[in-house]
Formats: sequence, C-alpha cells, structure tokens
Amino acid sequence: MKNRLPTPEICPVCGEDVPLRALACPECGADHNSGWKEDADGSLGLPDDEFDYDEFVKEEFGGGGKASRISPFWWVTSVVIFLAMVFWFFGR
Repeated sequence: MKNRLPTPEICPVCGEDVPLRALACPECGADHNSGWKEDADGSLGLPDDEFDYDEFVKEEFGGGGKASRISPFWWVTSVVIFLAMVFWFFGR
C-alpha cells in the first residue's frame, strides 16, 4: 500500500468535517489529487458576489443588439414558393 498523506480533519476546499481515513470529502468530493494539497486556498473558483451576468453575456457573445429583421424580398419569395408548391400539389 502506498504511503498517502493524512486525511485533514476539515476540508480545505469547503470547510466541512472529513471522516477519519476518508479518501475524499463527502460534501464536495475534494481529495489528495484535487484539493487537499498543502497550498489549497479554499476557493471553489466560483465568481465573486460582484459578478454581472449581463456583462458576462455581452463579453462572451458580443453586442447584444436587436435581432435582424427579414427583408420584404424574402417574405415575398417565400410566399411565392409556398403558393407554387400548393398549386403543384393540388393542381395534379
């Protein structure tokens, strides 16, 4: 059996109690490979309270301008094609 580091009494990631000889935190799942490292800072990497969702969406997906409208040319074209299909189907 490999020598492994001792299990911490309190999880450095979520702060919950960890049972003796546990392989992972029962609350958040942190373990020696993911979060029980000596240099763990206890953060989950979540955005802080100042997080602005609308700003995030704007930065991630751009602009936020209004949706473009379909030009009248394409409306007329679609109606003509639809009518041609109706006449072709029922005109047989």
